[in-house]
Amino acid sequence: MDFGFDARTEELRQRLGAFMDEHVYPAEPVFAEQRENAGDPWSPPPVVEELKAQARRQGLWNLFLPGEYGAGLTNLQYAPLAEITGRSPHLAPPALNCAAPDTGNMEVLSEFGSEPQRKQWLEPLLAGEIRSAFAMTEPDVASSDAANIETRIERVGDEYVINGRKWYISGAMNPNCRIFIVMGKTDPSAEHHRQQSMILVPRDTPGLDVRRGMRVFGFDDGDHGGHAEVVFEDVRVPVENLIGEEGGGFAIAQARLGPGRIHHCMRLIGMAERAVELMCQRAVSRTAFGKPLAAQGVVQEWIAEARVEIEQLRLLVLKTAWLMDTVGNRGAHTEIQAIKIATPSAVQRIVDRAIQVHGAGGVSQDFPLAGLWSAARSLRLADGPDEVHKRSLARRELKKYR
Repeated sequence: MDFGFDARTEELRQRLGAFMDEHVYPAEPVFAEQRENAGDPWSPPPVVEELKAQARRQGLWNLFLPGEYGAGLTNLQYAPLAEITGRSPHLAPPALNCAAPDTGNMEVLSEFGSEPQRKQWLEPLLAGEIRSAFAMTEPDVASSDAANIETRIERVGDEYVINGRKWYISGAMNPNCRIFIVMGKTDPSAEHHRQQSMILVPRDTPGLDVRRGMRVFGFDDGDHGGHAEVVFEDVRVPVENLIGEEGGGFAIAQARLGPGRIHHCMRLIGMAERAVELMCQRAVSRTAFGKPLAAQGVVQEWIAEARVEIEQLRLLVLKTAWLMDTVGNRGAHTEIQAIKIATPSAVQRIVDRAIQVHGAGGVSQDFPLAGLWSAARSLRLADGPDEVHKRSLARRELKKYR
């Protein structure tokens, strides 16, 4: 395994680092002010579109997507770039058109979508002209097991009729969200993992009701288009809107979630680096009980442990990316689960300690730490909670001895 950066990766790292210094970090206070003064908390501040235009001009666009539709990078090449964007997770990913849930939806459409579906929905997503939502999670079932999904997708003639209730549907509150990828059951009597399908539902379809925005630890998370409770009542779409085949929804979900999990972990490492940077700056500039915080043994311990954890996590993420490139997502299943278990939890702890070093300022709007903590804590639930991944990983280990 060779994790050295090749020439293209190094060149993109330099360009992206310069873009962050020249455009993204200076835009953070502008972004906050525009959000504060906006009448609609779910509308992206104007500075986001300015950053998108600048990123596209510089060729820093769709870096996440391999193959003909994206930048053609491998997972190993994308990893250090995603880490850099994680340093400003609410601003940099959307600026580069690399923000969830659009990333996963573009991956689904590029891999499983029909040619007309790609033309109508993938192309404007790739161009950053529209946003999208992914509707899987439901409030009334344990959605960590995707087979539990109860939303019904029934064929009636040349249409599918959809009925169900979803929540924490990422991207749905964004006024630019034009399309939903909805997961539901087409055949409840089929084999357990062949009951589900995925279907495209335009936002303006009658019967699709975006009921309310869901908050996350008090944050509206409008930066990424918000999360919504969505109700589908006799929503009708043409049969051509089905993605792939009937009964293929669970397999598509697994294909979508693998890259999503590693992308989250790549960005989380950048979040941890930002937190350590802020913690160190605070420690050397702040005095308590007659000496700098940097001279306090407990603070030194936190900084040292953070550095060790970040280096360990980065190596595991890079190994996972390398495996996904060389043996495929299925071959990297154990490592994908391992990074999803380890990374959000460790980064949450690192950010928490950075908050502690900042005192009251750490939980305020004057530093990005509260937002980073909320994001890290949320990712211990997103794409499957810690406990589900631990259960699956333990079963794989035990299988060797049975």
